[in-house]
Amino acid sequence: MGGQRCIALLRGINVGRAKRVAMADLRQLIGELGCTEVRTLLNSGNVVFDAPRKAQAGLAARIQDAMVVKLGVAARVTVLGSEELDRIAAANPLLPVATDPARMLVFVFSDAGAPALLAPLADTDWAPEVLSVGQHAAYLWLPAGVAESRAMAAMGKLLGDGLTSRNWNTVCKLQALCAQPARG
Repeated sequence: MGGQRCIALLRGINVGRAKRVAMADLRQLIGELGCTEVRTLLNSGNVVFDAPRKAQAGLAARIQDAMVVKLGVAARVTVLGSEELDRIAAANPLLPVATDPARMLVFVFSDAGAPALLAPLADTDWAPEVLSVGQHAAYLWLPAGVAESRAMAAMGKLLGDGLTSRNWNTVCKLQALCAQPARG
């Protein structure tokens, strides 16, 4: 087969009334790019699919471009392999303190320079929030929720749309979806 199970994370779609994308349209679009076993999770831009290894390079940019042309929606896309998602999840140092998985966010980096940019923020006391920066992701525990997060605001100022986040529940659901065997 020569393929790999991949995950595409789309930033900022189906939040409020802006950037509305039907998941059926998104599945079709990714299938038209040569991917198979395309499945979506929730309505917030989480796609699991199998991609030929030779097609993986530049796949995020191809999805972004196709979304603009075919769906009229511009959104940042991050693509990672299921093994990378597993490494990101396994590296989460905040699980011992995060008591609500819905308030534990994982920010997946789309830029290799992101860890160095965020490193000073990891040394800041954000109490009661806790921020940890890893090699492929940042982890943020938000016991009071997202709305007033100082750490999240600071991350946004540094990286803008260069990162996308999912809560811990969604990360675990994506891992489970990736682990399911092919349907064919």
